[in-house]
Amino acid sequence: MTKQQILQTAIDTYGSDAQMLMAIEEMSELTKAICKYFRSNDSRATESIIEEMADVKIMLAQLEIMFGSPAAVEQEKLERLAGRLGLEDTNANE
Repeated sequence: MTKQQILQTAIDTYGSDAQMLMAIEEMSELTKAICKYFRSNDSRATESIIEEMADVKIMLAQLEIMFGSPAAVEQEKLERLAGRLGLEDTNANE
């Protein structure tokens, strides 16, 4: 089964609303892991951030299936960031 098929099956099985709520939960867990990192700064805190990042990426991929790709908006925002950083001539596609 492909990644897309797995993600679509999760949406079909649990429903869009449940997966949106799960995305909120996973983003909250990533936020908590980052906060813990600043309090402890040990290897387990780093591992926790990596684990939560994976969960959030999976949920973001499901949100893309449900709502569409943010690629065009992401490109605009990267270009704006490059401008603020004084990197106007840099290609933000990489």
